[in-house]
Amino acid sequence: MTTFADFGLPTPVVRVLAEQGITAPFPIQTATLPDSLRGRDVLGRGRTGSGKTLAFSLPLVARLATDGAARRPRRPRALVLCPTRELANQIDATLAPLAASLGLTTTTVFGGVAQSRQVAALDRGVDVLVACPGRLEDLLSQKLLTLDAVSVTVLDEADHMADLGFLPGVKRIMDKTPRSGQRLLFSATLDNGVDQLVQRYLDKPVQHSVDSAESPVTAMTHHFLEVRDADAKRAVVHELASGTGRRVLFMRTKHQAKKLAKQLTAAGIPAVDLHGNLSQNARERNLEAFSTGGVRVLVATDIAARGIHVDDVELVVHVDPPAEHKAYLHRSGRTARAGAGGDVVTLVLPEQRQDVRSLTRAAKIDARPQQVDHGSAVVRSLVGAVAPTVPHVAHVAPTRPSGGSTTGPRRGGGSAPTTSARRAGSPVATAAPTSEGGDPARRRRRRGGARRRRPAGAQD
Repeated sequence: MTTFADFGLPTPVVRVLAEQGITAPFPIQTATLPDSLRGRDVLGRGRTGSGKTLAFSLPLVARLATDGAARRPRRPRALVLCPTRELANQIDATLAPLAASLGLTTTTVFGGVAQSRQVAALDRGVDVLVACPGRLEDLLSQKLLTLDAVSVTVLDEADHMADLGFLPGVKRIMDKTPRSGQRLLFSATLDNGVDQLVQRYLDKPVQHSVDSAESPVTAMTHHFLEVRDADAKRAVVHELASGTGRRVLFMRTKHQAKKLAKQLTAAGIPAVDLHGNLSQNARERNLEAFSTGGVRVLVATDIAARGIHVDDVELVVHVDPPAEHKAYLHRSGRTARAGAGGDVVTLVLPEQRQDVRSLTRAAKIDARPQQVDHGSAVVRSLVGAVAPTVPHVAHVAPTRPSGGSTTGPRRGGGSAPTTSARRAGSPVATAAPTSEGGDPARRRRRRGGARRRRPAGAQD
């Protein structure tokens, strides 16, 4: 069996992986590491959860540890660009211990929080900068850092950045990095302009496709449950939320997500919400509570369809069916991770039947709709062991996170490649634009930053 030590990685890095229980590499890591460790530009294609974070983190820290360059204020030596602040925090949680084992430092830069701490970290000097495009461009325009010392640039989830409208900003950022640097790009697809990034910024890249768009799905089971009316739907939702394992319930709007989380909590099923109206601290606090098991139910908008990675989610419920199949596939991908199985439930009102039928065809899912009500056998089977009765709780106050990280992988540094036994399609890009959060115009006035046009739908 191949181990991480077989790739010639620095001993301290292999030791950190072993201490975390990470010993056997995932396929995307086995495929890309030989080329990326040799300094080649790499194009890695694979879905979220296939282990891409370690695939680029390991060669990044290995290169910085041996290139002999000194750490200097406001001049990061490596850059990782990603679409959402949740993902930035999770990348940093994986990178930081690897970097620290080699005497390297990391920091994150994203919107929705004050920039003062981010600037202070840059002033102290940082080796690896993990950033979202909006805030990074703000700091560059204020001349608070420069990218001329970057020797390794990583574009993670490039297709999602394209879907959010960040490509123009990504290009402006990439133009400020040295052409001689190594570039690693990871993406599920090459549509929406990602191919332009590959052609413009990667030099003779080696391409590796693992868990590709057409990979068969083996660990995920899809259920389409038809309910007679809104009252029956509400009862089924509460029943599905009452199991003992982690479950994610998806709503279309921020208001509905907040409302359902409060209703479940009041009914004795502690739940937290995750959506774009929450402050960064609240988002991290709620995600930490869900990731560590303090709360079993997460009610989310599409912000969680691609921006978070949490293992051991046994059930995903589309309380509100998404508008199109790409969002459905990304939402569903929160379960059946790290080699585990999982169930996906879509609740269908009579007036939604035709839309859901079209969605399943587009997603290439073959699952027969079932009529259900509260207490139906199929609903009970999906609930599993019912949680003990919990006294009325008016508010859930999860433990404040120490570093914004979530439960990590136990093997290979990422969740296992997942899809469904009954479809041949693949996730590509999330429909809902949710990124770094906040009001760009108000923040520019507050800190005196330069005016700059945002990508359509992006929130900085």
